[in-house]
Amino acid sequence: MSAPTRERYVATRTIAASPSEVFAVLADPTRHRDTEPGDWVRDAIDTEPITRVGQIFAVNMFLEAAGGHYVMHNLVTEFEPDRTIAWLPGQLDDAGKHGPGGWWWRYDLRPNGSGTDVTITYDWSGTEQGFRDAVGVPVFGPEFIDESLAALERAVVG
Repeated sequence: MSAPTRERYVATRTIAASPSEVFAVLADPTRHRDTEPGDWVRDAIDTEPITRVGQIFAVNMFLEAAGGHYVMHNLVTEFEPDRTIAWLPGQLDDAGKHGPGGWWWRYDLRPNGSGTDVTITYDWSGTEQGFRDAVGVPVFGPEFIDESLAALERAVVG
């Protein structure tokens, strides 16, 4: 169940799979569309697995409030195999420098018997007010985070 705060959603779900099985899906950009309850996340542009902090992986996205189709460049900020993965979505400028949008995603995995407790955090506290007003940040309610964990579970266990 989600526990919303003023600028953050956090939810935990136990998934009947090992941390390595869950992490394999999260570290595979081609599987990210399988971890969302809708069709906002589309196909991966960068299909190589995520392996380190500082890596950037790009995915095609679609959100009407953001003008339709766009590409999101995600900078990996935390990476501990089978334990933690986090990224900072943003855009690349003409020089290829990552400009963050002000929100981030993080997944923490903890073994729990034969399963894994997966905690997802979505934080938008660094998002500029003008962008919040234009797009409507957050663009979804806390139930979206619970639905994301359910989608992740389906992606991992079938």
